[in-house]
Amino acid sequence: MKSITTWFKIKYSPIEQMLLLGFFVRMLSVIFSKGFGWHDDHFLIIETSQSWVDGYFNYWLPTEAEPNRQPQGHALFYIGLHYYFFKFLKLLGILDPQIKMFFVRLIHAFWSLLIIKYGYKITEQYSSKKVAWYVGLFLAFYWFMPFISVRNLVEFVCVPTLLMAIYELGKANKTWTNYVLAGFWLGIGFSIRFQSVFITAGIGLALLLYKTSLKNLVLFLLSFCFVVFITQGLVDIVIWKRPFAEFMSYVEYNVNNATTYGTDNWHMYFDLVFGLLIPPLSFVIVAGYFYSWKKVALIFWPVLLYLSFHTYFPNKQERFVMTVIPLIVISGTIGAFSIYDCYKERINRKLFLYCKIVVICLNLILLPVLTLSYSKRHRVEAMSYLRDKNDARGFMIEDSNKESDYLLPPLYYFGKWSPICGITKYYTADSALFYCKQLPTDNVPNYVVFWQAENLKSRVDSMRKRFPGLAYETSIEPSFIDKTLFFLNPLNDNQTAFIYKIN
Repeated sequence: MKSITTWFKIKYSPIEQMLLLGFFVRMLSVIFSKGFGWHDDHFLIIETSQSWVDGYFNYWLPTEAEPNRQPQGHALFYIGLHYYFFKFLKLLGILDPQIKMFFVRLIHAFWSLLIIKYGYKITEQYSSKKVAWYVGLFLAFYWFMPFISVRNLVEFVCVPTLLMAIYELGKANKTWTNYVLAGFWLGIGFSIRFQSVFITAGIGLALLLYKTSLKNLVLFLLSFCFVVFITQGLVDIVIWKRPFAEFMSYVEYNVNNATTYGTDNWHMYFDLVFGLLIPPLSFVIVAGYFYSWKKVALIFWPVLLYLSFHTYFPNKQERFVMTVIPLIVISGTIGAFSIYDCYKERINRKLFLYCKIVVICLNLILLPVLTLSYSKRHRVEAMSYLRDKNDARGFMIEDSNKESDYLLPPLYYFGKWSPICGITKYYTADSALFYCKQLPTDNVPNYVVFWQAENLKSRVDSMRKRFPGLAYETSIEPSFIDKTLFFLNPLNDNQTAFIYKIN
């Protein structure tokens, strides 16, 4: 084992070691971490792009039948990439939803390696190879990194573009081309995730503080604007006959719905940063982030501006903080080592060692759990089961424990864009049945999927009064991670799915 380790260190440079090991652990997520992490990474990206491939144009785009539809406030660049990728797979005859998602996760795994690469290179610019190695190790192996690296979460997908921009601007002997490249990458980042504009603004502020020449600032801004115009403005001109229609709609919608999707305490994101980075390490990294504010201003100001806006804005969701986590890790680690070098004589070595052991042990426990997790298993596998049933025309979702909104089924895995008959306390079974009778014959549901086991017998009995031949087919259990999340927060509706057939 020692000889293999020695050979590995000799054959590969430190950055290559991080990339290879980071890719290995991400491949485990590619293979085993099926499903989706959040609502948006699946329904706003995968469902939408695949539905367009199948000719089912949701309300996002105008059609010949409904030419007067209005923009819904979505960045179409990243969705468009998936649309063309799914079209390509269709041309190759690859139609199985799970196989297609394997390739999607694989592409994202490769893309996420840029976070490791440029995290290492940026750290090397401002510190040493030793510190860069620790940053690379963190970005490669920290407990949530592989899991989130293979997801379609735009808040994280945009991170490589931000790091590439910061790397260009951190070079010692910069020329005008570095500013152009930085603007280019930040423009791509904006087209993936609109809120990354606060990172761009923070970088612009740092450049002003660095007293960057007016010529280079203009080139930086023009490059950013040019990319944004091509990827957003021009696309919207083609679709909506006016530039930046989607972005303006996005701003308007979020201002009008600032409290619709969840609010929390002002310190929510700071709590998340401390929790995700695992105390006591998180305290060290945050302290390092503030300590290095002058040295790594290109990270300090963008992160501060981004978090300040999201702290002020009422709509607070956990995924929003993911954009800045790698940035905090880079500048925080640089600062932490600087603190250590200044005060190492005063540091309690035993306490430092114990803290290090605690963090390593927790990471080694959490890493395989999350890396190998099948998120939203019961929802995905329920649809896959019905897809494999050649006689499945459609289905009803029985979620009558809910007051109004039922848990959305991921139709991508069903393979058909059938109208969904959802039953809740408000929208009763009789209302759903009335709706179903209006559907075309080939869409009339012949299966019922019951979400959650609560009051299951009475709910099944109620449906049997309407369908005497209702017969049990199978049950699909949630994954370990789904059960854990439900235990921690019952709002995470990841419970057993019960499938019945209407005979």
